[in-house]
Amino acid sequence: MTDGFDFSPGAQVPLSGSAGETAATQALASAAYRDDPVAKLLEANSEWTVSEVKAPKISLFEPNLGEAFSRAVQLRMLGGGRNQVIQSFGTEPQTIVEHCLAANRIRKVRDSRLTVVMVIFGLLFLPGALLWLGAFQLRRSVAGAQDKRMGALGTALMLALGIFVLIFLIRLPFSGFWGIYLRGVVVAPVIGWFIAKQICERTAKELRDYWGGLVSGTGVGAKVPETVPNHPGQTSAEVLRKSLHKLTAEQYSNVVFYAGAKGILGMGTRWGSWQLAEDLVSADPDKEIDPFRSWDVIRAIHDQLRLLERTPLHTGGFTTPPQVRHWVVSAVTEGAKSVERKGASEEEGFLIKGVELQRICDQQQFDSGDRHYLGVQFVLWDGQLVITLMITVTLLHKTMRIEVTGHALGPVHPLFFGKPSAPTKTVPKTFRFWETKSIPLPLVKPQEVVRLAARAPFTWYPPILDHLGGKLVLPEPFGLRHAWADKPWRHRFMADDALRTAAPVLRVVHEAAIGVLKHHGVDTERFGSRSLALSGQVQDAAPKKADLYDA
Repeated sequence: MTDGFDFSPGAQVPLSGSAGETAATQALASAAYRDDPVAKLLEANSEWTVSEVKAPKISLFEPNLGEAFSRAVQLRMLGGGRNQVIQSFGTEPQTIVEHCLAANRIRKVRDSRLTVVMVIFGLLFLPGALLWLGAFQLRRSVAGAQDKRMGALGTALMLALGIFVLIFLIRLPFSGFWGIYLRGVVVAPVIGWFIAKQICERTAKELRDYWGGLVSGTGVGAKVPETVPNHPGQTSAEVLRKSLHKLTAEQYSNVVFYAGAKGILGMGTRWGSWQLAEDLVSADPDKEIDPFRSWDVIRAIHDQLRLLERTPLHTGGFTTPPQVRHWVVSAVTEGAKSVERKGASEEEGFLIKGVELQRICDQQQFDSGDRHYLGVQFVLWDGQLVITLMITVTLLHKTMRIEVTGHALGPVHPLFFGKPSAPTKTVPKTFRFWETKSIPLPLVKPQEVVRLAARAPFTWYPPILDHLGGKLVLPEPFGLRHAWADKPWRHRFMADDALRTAAPVLRVVHEAAIGVLKHHGVDTERFGSRSLALSGQVQDAAPKKADLYDA
């Protein structure tokens, strides 16, 4: 699995010629830099998976979308003892995880500076810091209610607190050291807030630059210096590098999982199924059929599918060459929370190949066990559309059955393609009051500065923040691509591509299979007639829910 991939440690992801530079990859990676509310991510839940947000105990410590997404993905994809992940077809998951690492590094630098500010202006003047934090928490709790009047009440409480503080400074009952300290208790947190605001503004601009660059498709690379050891004794960089290597190896595993009505995890639901099943009758009554195996038919189909991009005319054709691979499909329950690739070890790159692959193809066609499929996959629209057609051949008694099924995974949810917009406020012009103008606002709101400053000292031990502020709970079994995929049938051209692909693939499969049958002395008249009938059925213009049996 190391051929064609560079797993050496580096601080910068390549910006040109990389397979990961697709629309789907960059859209998902941009989530690591976003500053939207974390609950907004729930809008992107798909029919395959549903993510959840654990409610915070103290809303002041609640993470935003980028913080929650990058931490959850990093832990799930690189954490020790993690469960196996589902392949993310049409994307490069390593690139997405590296962007999560890069976003966390940027925030870590910001939080280090904010921690210093909190120590100087917060810890040394703790009573005042607690008073201000409590006021902001009260306002956040009240303003977060559905009733807008409650939000106005929270603002009124903050205003009342400011007037009380002003009176307290003017008519202070103490003098000397305690008088100076008490004034500092009230003023120092405000000074610290102004300094923290500058730090947060610079970081917000940097994060939004990455966010905008990824969504715009400019190929912004993720800086991950954590994979480069600073000294010979540093093992964390090597561990991280091996974790990324393992993630990419899992991505190219040929073991997939069928989860009932959810279809093949990572490939989408099954929208079409065409089956050719006829008896094997000798073409010459005086001779028996030459023995052959399912693998012989599959191998012939495999060779013909690799020629799909060729066309007798100098127009049209498949502009994107298909990926033809042998797959081993394991059945799991629709509500399974974890998967396990039995027989596919990490040492073998999570692949099943060679004699074992042929054995599954020839023998495991009935009863329990894994099944062999030959898949032809088209990754289109810069990774936004993944069309997979799976072919299986079974021989039971005198009947040979050739089944072609179509799976389609749609585009990434539109939420991930939203670009950052600078906050503005519309106000009337000074002289031409009947006209309005937009004035820019700071990127970071005052309450957001308080939230970031309050979280900063606890970022050194993230489990505390997870407990106090809640976290994003990723759906299981987890895969970056299908977790937030939309249906392709809502996009006219994507739906057309999926429907058009089935016909040529089906005919190539039948042609190759019938050729093998003729070579081994089988009468192919019935197979040919049945193939013509299926060629008519495949031209149906509407996809079906083939995994939902009406029984």
